[in-house]
Amino acid sequence: MDNFQLPWLTATILFPLLASLAIPFIPDKDGKTVRWYALGVGLANFALIIYAFWSNYDFRDTNFQLVETYSWLPQIGLNWTVGIDGISMPLIVLSGLISTLALLASWKIERKPKLFYFLMLVLYSAQIGVFAAQDLLLFFLMWELELVPVYILISIWGGNKRLYAATKFILYTALASIFILVAALGMAFYGGNVTFNMTQLGMKQFPLALEVLAYAGFLIAFGVKLPIFPLHTWLPDAHSEASAPVSMILAGVLLKMGGYGLIRMNMEMLPHAHVKFAPVLAILGVINVVYGALAAFGQTNLKRRLASSSISHMGFILIGIAAFTDLGINGAVLQMVSHGLIAAALFFLCGSTYDRTHTLMMDEMGGLAKSMPKIFALFTAASMASLALPGMSGFVGELTVFLGVATSDVYTSPFKVVTIFLTAVGLILTPIYLLSMLRVVFYGKNNPELMLEKFQADAKPREIFITVCLLIPIVGIGLYPKLATNTYDVKTVEIATKVRAAIPVIVQQQESFFETNWSKALSSTAAIAPQLSKRDG
Repeated sequence: MDNFQLPWLTATILFPLLASLAIPFIPDKDGKTVRWYALGVGLANFALIIYAFWSNYDFRDTNFQLVETYSWLPQIGLNWTVGIDGISMPLIVLSGLISTLALLASWKIERKPKLFYFLMLVLYSAQIGVFAAQDLLLFFLMWELELVPVYILISIWGGNKRLYAATKFILYTALASIFILVAALGMAFYGGNVTFNMTQLGMKQFPLALEVLAYAGFLIAFGVKLPIFPLHTWLPDAHSEASAPVSMILAGVLLKMGGYGLIRMNMEMLPHAHVKFAPVLAILGVINVVYGALAAFGQTNLKRRLASSSISHMGFILIGIAAFTDLGINGAVLQMVSHGLIAAALFFLCGSTYDRTHTLMMDEMGGLAKSMPKIFALFTAASMASLALPGMSGFVGELTVFLGVATSDVYTSPFKVVTIFLTAVGLILTPIYLLSMLRVVFYGKNNPELMLEKFQADAKPREIFITVCLLIPIVGIGLYPKLATNTYDVKTVEIATKVRAAIPVIVQQQESFFETNWSKALSSTAAIAPQLSKRDG
């Protein structure tokens, strides 16, 4: 009994899911009871997450903690194995915060409220399951489970083109996730020990060819989710049609699953293949940053501009992952947390603006600062964080990525200079398109058709509370980054060390490959040279 440990992680994963099963039986005609019930479940689960991690998590330990293993389907090797470390813990806290605030943001849902809150709670469970899963097959199941609620939430509560956006989302993400299963099966069945346990898979010695194939499969799946150019085209459509609470989760949490997968699977489990692919990731990251910023300029739809901004900011995660330094990985994780908070705030405020204007076209708004001064102030604060204003988390995350690349001794100086220069171009473009967005929406030409009354249109206490709950950690991390970095510093150092240790192995293999083939070529030349000389003679 002394070694007994409460199943904290299992409880945080299953509690929202099990609680959602009671929603159909709640007597409720107007949706008021079920929304309080869903919010109570969200708050209780978030409190459970904070308490479990506060009382049981050791920041100095690089091993998985709160590990729980239960035999589930031994016939196919599936175990319920969950655990957390420095990479997954901050993302689970982020998921709990944003999911709970998204439930509060959906306070005015009137169409099929029971189904809406049921799907939101299922999505809550799936998110935590993805970050906590330590069995690769369980990870795949949680990954798939998360797709279904998002598809239904967009297709029923979305905009005019919701069916198109939802179908595009499910086709991209579901088809790409097949690569996770294929890569997992290839890794699990290699060698005599068949296992899906991530810790055991990380200790397996795979042939380089298998590592490269598995890495490519994971890269496609996670590249769609992140998203990476040119696998990104589903994102603007999904954001522009999704309701504000769904956009909060989509941008704040679901995109981060792609970055988490790249660090967990591609870097930590396949370090030798990562050495080969890292320069490609750096190039794709630069393309994301610049392309996303340029695409944002061409968007007159408020949500699509913010979606393009998200594509740009995801590029910093790729660059940090490719840096081969613990500072770069540290910056990538910090950027995931920071962007999750900032994007959730921006998309929520975008939804609040839409509720009052009933349009997402920026040129149809204009002059809203006078009738909505509080929303204008909150929108401006979130935009300042997104453009990396010093003192906010966006600045710290992007600066750390820059330093991670600049201090890397793996790349040549020209490669680093070009990477930093092009990334800086994207960084300069960010305040231009964000400030122009604020100018057009809040100080543009007045639209007389809106007819907004100041005291009716401005932010309500609930909306202010949601935004402030996101701005507080944004400013807190910006002023004192250790609030976030202390949770994963030791883990990023361990991963960077593991990846760097694989560099000499790859270099030696390449040298051996060229030496062997060069020797064969010389031997062949020596063998045929006399024959050629006789023929020529």
